[in-house]
Amino acid sequence: MSATYKTSESKREEFRKYLEKEGVLDNLTKILVCLYEEPEKPINALDFVKHHLSGGAVESSDVETLRLDLQELRTKHEAVVAENEALKEKLKEYEAPAEEKEAES
Repeated sequence: MSATYKTSESKREEFRKYLEKEGVLDNLTKILVCLYEEPEKPINALDFVKHHLSGGAVESSDVETLRLDLQELRTKHEAVVAENEALKEKLKEYEAPAEEKEAES
């Protein structure tokens, strides 16, 4: 039973060294210190940790909202560009007769 315990302990120690080498322990410690020092504790501590682990990345629901907004704005942009082109053509129609009248004078 002693050999099993040592094997288990050595695996734990290897894993701890791996986490330390990759900076996981430092980052987790910093996040937990931030949570500890937070004057108003968040309602959901796990969300706080997830948010800080991801580097403050945008939530997936926010990303989806932004994608929908972007698609809507692209559609509006295309409509405005098409309208602009149509108005330019219409303006050319009105400018041509005016230029002809000036040339006749």
